[in-house]
Amino acid sequence: MLYLLFELYGINLFQYITVRAGIGFFIAFAATLWLMPKFIHWAKNKKANQPIYSLAPKSHKVKANTPTMGGVVFIIATLGATILSAKLDNPFVIGGVATLLLFGAIGLKDDLSKILHKENRSGLSAKEKLVLQILFSGAIAGFLYFFTPLDSKLYVPFYKHPVLDLGGLAVAFWILVMVATSNAVNLTDGLDGLATVPSIFALSSLSLLVYITGHAGLSAYLLLPKISGAGEVAIIGAALAGSLIGFLWYNCHPAEIFMGDSGSLSVGAFLAYMAVISKSEILLIVIGFVFVLEAVSVILQVGSYKLRGKRVFLMAPIHHHFEQKNWKESKIIVRFWIIALISNIIALITLKIR
Repeated sequence: MLYLLFELYGINLFQYITVRAGIGFFIAFAATLWLMPKFIHWAKNKKANQPIYSLAPKSHKVKANTPTMGGVVFIIATLGATILSAKLDNPFVIGGVATLLLFGAIGLKDDLSKILHKENRSGLSAKEKLVLQILFSGAIAGFLYFFTPLDSKLYVPFYKHPVLDLGGLAVAFWILVMVATSNAVNLTDGLDGLATVPSIFALSSLSLLVYITGHAGLSAYLLLPKISGAGEVAIIGAALAGSLIGFLWYNCHPAEIFMGDSGSLSVGAFLAYMAVISKSEILLIVIGFVFVLEAVSVILQVGSYKLRGKRVFLMAPIHHHFEQKNWKESKIIVRFWIIALISNIIALITLKIR
């Protein structure tokens, strides 16, 4: 909508992505700060609380009456800011909005099932959730492949040329990236603010990357692929980061509300979407290192127990391992935030080393 002020009235300020991204950031931030207390009040009245997993550490019992589904609020705030700030006829923006909506819908269904049955295991089964993630990722990946100027070439850090043209296999690869990342963020969302801040860091890095790849001058200077129109998605990334900062106001320890699967699945999928359109799928491993660490800890734990009958960690995901070692929750959270910050700085350094 703001771009129309440039097109119709020649207000040059609004042609710039950076300006509209900044405006989108503050709109989403303010909207989340305003809406979240109202949602918390409603959720408490409706007893829309997060059921605590029976095998979770005993310290989590104090969280039993904390409302969930905060992701609904910050996704709505993000979409509202996007409608006001972005060019809505841009195919990459359409794909980004679809990603937030589709994965948010999976998470919302899962959250509502848990709330209605008052049992953490009463949500979607792992198989049902995976099938929906694959279907929705396939729809988004297919849209990118057939209806956008995104090519199927694969890039790796430290090398300026594509290492492989995946062709039609790119769709399968993008599905894998989206499903894996959405589940990794979902696994990380186990302590107050643990998934929120690393997501903000990752969104900041990926917003910069999509802006660069959409900018002819910057992409040429940094030897990154040029993808026409991709830069507009930086506005959605900035809006989502702003809404997550607003959410963190209420989600920091001790949390007044959890994001729920409606938030974690959609944030994870959108991070993957930004990585795909900026040709940063491999770099996403560094950008989202905390999420990778959490997911790998679960894979190692399950694999080791099935193969050897022994556990690698006291409990998985790995943040529970440190809880079992009697680390304070706030210490675990802040240390994971530090790891996330350092990993994103390393990822950004790689842009100049090619």
